[in-house]
Amino acid sequence: MGQLYEKMASDLKLRRYSIRTQKGYLYCAKCFAKHFMRSPAEMGMKEIREFLLKRQNDGASASTIKTYVAGLRFLYAVTLERPAEVQNIPWPRVAQQLPAVIDRDHVQALLTKIEPLKYRMVVMTAYGTGLRISEILALEARDIDGKAGLIHVRHGKGDRPRLVPLPQRLLEALREYWRLERPRGALLFPGQAPDKKLCPDTVRRAVHCTAAELGIHQRVTMHAFRHSFATHLLENGEDLRTIQVVLGHRSIRNTTRYLQVSTQHLASVKSPLDTLAAHKPKHTHAAGMRVTPRKARRNKAQRRR
Repeated sequence: MGQLYEKMASDLKLRRYSIRTQKGYLYCAKCFAKHFMRSPAEMGMKEIREFLLKRQNDGASASTIKTYVAGLRFLYAVTLERPAEVQNIPWPRVAQQLPAVIDRDHVQALLTKIEPLKYRMVVMTAYGTGLRISEILALEARDIDGKAGLIHVRHGKGDRPRLVPLPQRLLEALREYWRLERPRGALLFPGQAPDKKLCPDTVRRAVHCTAAELGIHQRVTMHAFRHSFATHLLENGEDLRTIQVVLGHRSIRNTTRYLQVSTQHLASVKSPLDTLAAHKPKHTHAAGMRVTPRKARRNKAQRRR
């Protein structure tokens, strides 16, 4: 793609898209160009539809197709300044999946077993605060306010900052981690170089290996700790609005998903069927003995005699 690739990369950076989104959109554009062996500037809606149908027929998931649509929409609407080519390209319907929640006992076992210490602290921060792994790895020492009991998330999703509560147990663990590790740069969890972030994949691999060693058959991901944090907060009696703010959700609809996976919440719901026995049935006339107003007046007159 040459110069077009560079222009698209610049457009993504100028709009402050996340690094992950930048790489994903650029990859989609490269795949599109490689499929036809032509520059996207020489193609349009016909080729876009053909490419997406080919990917779908090859078995690509709806979420993957959605990423291709997003990347190609950006390419044509922003970089090539030809929005008409993509305005009628539909978004695929993606089935909503329930959040994966880790059992509390499994969380405790994982937090005890994961090594080395730095990885364990990343996982403890994920479960203790509900932060995304990208937000955790961007934390600096100055973001931890032990006196106020808060963590300052400066670069949340969409580059939106927010404050989240800092649990006392996590604060004590972070102080011990700082005493032992003494990170040399500003980052709280640096990688091999003090100014480079820790690679998230290394943490994920440590989590997967530890889960396998413990015999946890459930697929344990870093994002599952965030889901578990929210679900366990709900089960502890926290309201949805507070959970929404802590998680950094724009819409309350994203937060209400945890109502569907909280077993304690669902088990506490009382069906109206269970309340029927508490109500005595009102007196009703026997079947086939419908009393008309005229018949009721005649019966009343007979009783007076």
